[in-house]
Amino acid sequence: MKNFQLLVFLKKYIVIPFPLYLVAFLTSCSFKSEFDIVLKNGTIVDGSGAKRFISDVAVKDGKIVLIKNDIAQSRAKKVLNVEGLIVSPGFWDNHAHLDNLEKYPYAENFIRQGITTIIASLHSQDQPFPMDEYIKQTKMTPNVGLFSGHTWIRKRVMGLEDRSPTEKELEWMKALVDSSMQQGALGLATGLEYIPAVFAKSEEIVELAKIASKYDGFYATHLRDEGVDVIKSFKESIDVARLANIPVQINHHKITGASHWGLSNKTLALLDSASFEGLLVAHDVYPYTAFSTYSDILFPGWALAGGSIAYKKRIEQADIRNKLESEMRIKFLQQTGYGPKSIQFRNIDSYPNFKGKTLEDFLLENGRSANLNEAVNAVIELQAKGGFIGIFEGMDESDVVKIIKHKTSMFNTDGDLVKPGEGFPHPRSYGAFPRVLAKYVRDEKIITLEEAINKMTYKSASWMRQNDRGLIKEGAIADITVFSMDKIQDIASYDDPHHYSKGVVHVIINGIPVLENKYMSKVTPGKFLVLNSKD
Repeated sequence: MKNFQLLVFLKKYIVIPFPLYLVAFLTSCSFKSEFDIVLKNGTIVDGSGAKRFISDVAVKDGKIVLIKNDIAQSRAKKVLNVEGLIVSPGFWDNHAHLDNLEKYPYAENFIRQGITTIIASLHSQDQPFPMDEYIKQTKMTPNVGLFSGHTWIRKRVMGLEDRSPTEKELEWMKALVDSSMQQGALGLATGLEYIPAVFAKSEEIVELAKIASKYDGFYATHLRDEGVDVIKSFKESIDVARLANIPVQINHHKITGASHWGLSNKTLALLDSASFEGLLVAHDVYPYTAFSTYSDILFPGWALAGGSIAYKKRIEQADIRNKLESEMRIKFLQQTGYGPKSIQFRNIDSYPNFKGKTLEDFLLENGRSANLNEAVNAVIELQAKGGFIGIFEGMDESDVVKIIKHKTSMFNTDGDLVKPGEGFPHPRSYGAFPRVLAKYVRDEKIITLEEAINKMTYKSASWMRQNDRGLIKEGAIADITVFSMDKIQDIASYDDPHHYSKGVVHVIINGIPVLENKYMSKVTPGKFLVLNSKD
């Protein structure tokens, strides 16, 4: 304003011609904004667990630079009135599937949940390699953390063989972990319930985890078993933390199979004991009683060794077929809820008209009884035709609640990048984080809003040693989610999954609005996370 007054004075009293370029310069100085964005009058839940408060938040050059009441609107290029809304750090998804990030760089189904950072743990998927080239070439909306994938490494070195690696093969596998860590991986991830990782003994995992540990990396795991052997599997993961001297994160902590419900008391006690011992062990959960995965989990590992051709040869032999059926009748009950209606098809290429329908529907529409024997035989036949991806109603609500309430738990979607109308995804891909806030915070009051936001933000960021994210504080990177606590709601269901969640109003990533007044900006400010040292 002073520059403008000076300009008026000079024009009025100075006789000599006034250079036009100087006029333009002084005028531009007059209106130069101090901040890129100011969020006005929001209710701040800062991520630390502290009580909420009302304040303005100013963002400049990708960072939060001022938290103060009554910041003048004239100081900002953009002003967002967020009165009555919750202003939170951007949410962290501790495990999701990003194998098609190039196809869906805007990750809209995640952004509309308020998620700003996604950890791609690569349990059973192939990792990008060379990873550094992938990082240079890929542009995306959310921040992303990549891991070195054990499944990809084992397939690359050993194929689908059911055996331990030779000494030479193990060295090759270790070298691939080492290369991935140098190229940008945050650690090692395993999916020990899937082929071929299921064939790996604990010693193999420890040796590979030691390589990640050398770089101060992490170990993330889909447990070897989440049902009958869940206790044994937890102990195995804790042993990796101890023997490899590495922080361990157990993804999507769950108890599967009706006969095992209630075992969360013991798994949570194991986590507490590990923490008391001084080990760094974390866990996360998604807020549903059904999981989604490949039909492979209904089979003993030996049946699928060597790939589809070897499998088809096995099931043609009567004695092997009988052995398989006997083992699967047990495994079926260990993985699912009650009966074939507890399995819903997501993707079934051999019978695409059954997407969204259940295994019970499949049996009845094909003139078969909906009993255990017929269910097992149908799954064996479907596997020979390429298998399927299903939604398995296999968990109990009381276990989910106990895990959510546990002091060290965090959240994930375990979801996929999806587009409305394509395929038949699990509703978690659209609704996991809003569901926590709507169901477990607002409606059922299982945890407080401050506790939930802490688990969704700073607890996750600090666990991954990303200490400049996850908080609403001056100096922090501006990853911010603004939502209505009254309107936040997941809409996607198991039967009708293709619905974005409601209630998230604004999302800012690295200081750039990517969702503004509920509209996607179609920009890609996301960054790949860098592994920070323990020191």
